Amino acid sequence: MIREDIRNIAIIAHVDHGKTTLVDQMLKQGGAYHENQQTVDRVMDSGDIERERGITILAKNTAVHYGGTKINIVDTPGHADFGGEVERVLKMVDGVLLLVDSFEGPMPQTRFVLKKALDLKLKVLIVINKIDRPDQRCEEVTGEILDLLIDLDADESTLDNPILYVSARKGTATLDLATPGTDLKPLFDAILKYIPAPEGDPEGPAQVLISTIDYSEYVGRIGVGRVVRGKFRQGMNVVHTNLETGVTSPQWRLGNLYTYDALRRVDAEEVSMGDIVALSGAENISIGDTVCAPECIEGLPFVKISEPTVTMTFQVNDSPFAGREGQYVTSRHLRARLMRELQTDVSLRVNDTDTTDAFEVCGRGELHLSILIENMRRQGYEFAVSKPQVIYKMIDGVKCEPIERLVVDTPQASAGAVIEKIGRRRGVLESMTGLDRVRLEFLVPSRGLFGYRSEFMTDTRGEGIMSSVFEKYEPVKGDIPHRSVGAMICFETGTSTSYGLFYAQERGTLFIGAGQEVYMGMICGQNAHNMDLAVNVCKQKHVTNMRNASASEDAMRLISVHPLSLEECLEFIDDDELLEITPKNLRMRKKILDHQLRAKARKPEMR
Repeated sequence: MIREDIRNIAIIAHVDHGKTTLVDQMLKQGGAYHENQQTVDRVMDSGDIERERGITILAKNTAVHYGGTKINIVDTPGHADFGGEVERVLKMVDGVLLLVDSFEGPMPQTRFVLKKALDLKLKVLIVINKIDRPDQRCEEVTGEILDLLIDLDADESTLDNPILYVSARKGTATLDLATPGTDLKPLFDAILKYIPAPEGDPEGPAQVLISTIDYSEYVGRIGVGRVVRGKFRQGMNVVHTNLETGVTSPQWRLGNLYTYDALRRVDAEEVSMGDIVALSGAENISIGDTVCAPECIEGLPFVKISEPTVTMTFQVNDSPFAGREGQYVTSRHLRARLMRELQTDVSLRVNDTDTTDAFEVCGRGELHLSILIENMRRQGYEFAVSKPQVIYKMIDGVKCEPIERLVVDTPQASAGAVIEKIGRRRGVLESMTGLDRVRLEFLVPSRGLFGYRSEFMTDTRGEGIMSSVFEKYEPVKGDIPHRSVGAMICFETGTSTSYGLFYAQERGTLFIGAGQEVYMGMICGQNAHNMDLAVNVCKQKHVTNMRNASASEDAMRLISVHPLSLEECLEFIDDDELLEITPKNLRMRKKILDHQLRAKARKPEMR
């Protein structure tokens, strides 16, 4: 049976191509708001970090009604680091809207998400967004998209589907650039016509595949997925099973049932085949489980999630300032929090190490792990992390490392500097197109991109755009220099003074200001030379009765204090350093704090 009253779609795209803005307009024109209701931009980005950074991190569900049909919409992240979110929610839908920027065209993540959709045999509707940009090049981008579809072996029906031209900001869509649109009606009509309706057996034994896990303080864990077969009713007895592990739970009673309508979760007495539903009642339900009727226990296959490529060590904070600011500071707290994250993040891996105070955490990239770190510090956790490292694999007896496809858009004047820097990092230039602005495409080792973003923004004077996505594993490329400068290290424990910092700033760039508590071995700045340097930032000015002392004090101004963000700290630290994370501070430090012990560790033993 086919349910013509429902369409299930996901909106997929590269980062900043306008997915969440388009969902805003679909909600407005789909009747989700009352007349004159106050609304906010990017309403689907509900998390604090999402709104602060302007990015989507978690996939979210919503629904609009058009012409008697309910359109369930899944808004997905665009960053490659959150590709696992995209991969798993594609099991909930029958088709996707692929958004492409009218100027940037297909980018690395565009190729990644499109390939995943085609692998699952989903119907693809191409939408070119931001057609109101003054630098739009819709005709060229259309050709690039068709080339990409052919390259990925898309079927003829996908190639025959019309391409829609949309301005998500204005809320207009058209099938012909010559006739500008006035609303999103052409987009809604295309969804109903080209995205297939759910198909299945509404009278068979109930079955739903869990693709997302949510949590409520009132009802506990909530599983979200699409009903594949049959009907679910509140209070009915069910079991959940996992096809991969073969584990089946005892019977349990279905608690609340919810469906999505606009920005709300709505209570439902009964849901049927094709509905996207949220259900509660089981404490140990996980992503990839199948909830089904006890009389017909059949697990459904879940999509294979791409493996992590980056690893970091999370460990208990053992600095002299440990335990001052955090609420959760022990290894038990740290382990419990990481294990809880595993239940909702399918791309994450957590492994025990030789010691009970440290854990190996593997993710899809630096951003993936930095968002986890930021969430944990906001929740009151205090810990330390090591420098990010890539995950190597042995393939046919050869040690291999992850290679990423890097796409760079930069002004012509900066292209040479970018090519030179990427070449030093073992990158290979694949293609170069454009005149005034150049698009460069590289294959570069993942470890070669660690710490490069800040250099890139400097080299391109802030005008460059870079993005990358995992491509494949290849034999290790050789040594890559991590950082060309050293660190300025605090000589003693105390409070930094303007006097001490004034003389330290001559050696490089300071990361801290006056009046901050520091400890021996803590990194307080960047040395201009390629060596570590111990500096005394706590030095006091000797008391003097010279009358011009106040004038000389006024001349001591700090000119180069540059506090680092979390991502910048992760880029800066080296193999022998740690980043101390607390709810209030980020402190970089040496693993061995004592200067003499650190010097002995560097020197080979004298025999």
